[in-house]
Amino acid sequence: MISIFRAGVLLLFAVSGYFFGARYGLEYYGIILGVIFGAITVFSDRILKKVNVGTIIGGIVGLAAGVLFAELFLVPLRLLVHEYATVVSFALKAIFGYGGLVIGLSRGKGMTMPEIFRLLRGQGYEENLKILDTSVIIDGRISDVCEAGFLEGTFIVPQFILQELQYIADSQDSTKRARGRRGLDVLHKIQKMSNITVQIIDEDFPKIKEVDAKLVALGKMMNAKIITNDFNLNKVAQLQGVSVLNINELANSLKPVVLPGETMRVFVLKEGKEYNQGVAYLDDGTMVVVENGRRFMSKNIEVVVTSVLQTTAGRMIFSRAKEEYEKEEAKAAR
Repeated sequence: MISIFRAGVLLLFAVSGYFFGARYGLEYYGIILGVIFGAITVFSDRILKKVNVGTIIGGIVGLAAGVLFAELFLVPLRLLVHEYATVVSFALKAIFGYGGLVIGLSRGKGMTMPEIFRLLRGQGYEENLKILDTSVIIDGRISDVCEAGFLEGTFIVPQFILQELQYIADSQDSTKRARGRRGLDVLHKIQKMSNITVQIIDEDFPKIKEVDAKLVALGKMMNAKIITNDFNLNKVAQLQGVSVLNINELANSLKPVVLPGETMRVFVLKEGKEYNQGVAYLDDGTMVVVENGRRFMSKNIEVVVTSVLQTTAGRMIFSRAKEEYEKEEAKAAR
């Protein structure tokens, strides 16, 4: 169907070119020009599909603003360069028009239609927006990260997230209630920070029931990143092209790198799941499994790292007591 439509448009341009060329006795050249312009029109959709709407609108607005500025700039110069007014006018419009076009293209890049409508309503356009998920607000570490200066800008808190937070704070379960209230305290703390602007917005998606799906839809609409601790939300958002900042991933990336063969001192806190294992923890919460370490419970010992297991939930370090490790190494060397 599309091919037939394109062929019809091409034929229409060819016929129009023929009649236009016939006026000047150039029917053959008219057909050629008609086909050329028809081909450009037919295949323009493929080019436009690759260009962002915001880029096009930004370019048009920038070009118009540049030409207008050149025209205003030319008003006081006309008396001085009246003999060369045409040349100067062309030069100024070319320079300012090109400058406005470049600036408009760069500023409009990435803008979506909802953002353009928000601009027309006078709500303004902001870059690098971040949407807060309920999990990351309740977690609390986001305030420490912001306080340290690693995050700044505008944080978006939708009403449906605020309602979910309030619902948790009013829960009958004392643990949930405490977490919800801590989340509200964290939000108040972030609002008071000078490098952070918190915006409560009313945007909602009544047809979407799940909160995670609403967050992803809002992220796409506002071209914003989602800050979360939710692993599933992280994956779903990335599949739909929405950028995610995961606090758990940040915490894991900041943990010190431990290599097999390194020595460390740990306090064996409890038994492990497997037979005769002991379990210790580093200051950052990383679990250290000590093989044959049950006998060292409630003691500080030196261990040698044998392997490191990195999972989505975190990092696990497997080790052996230093004395035992050295004995095995000595036997292997014989």
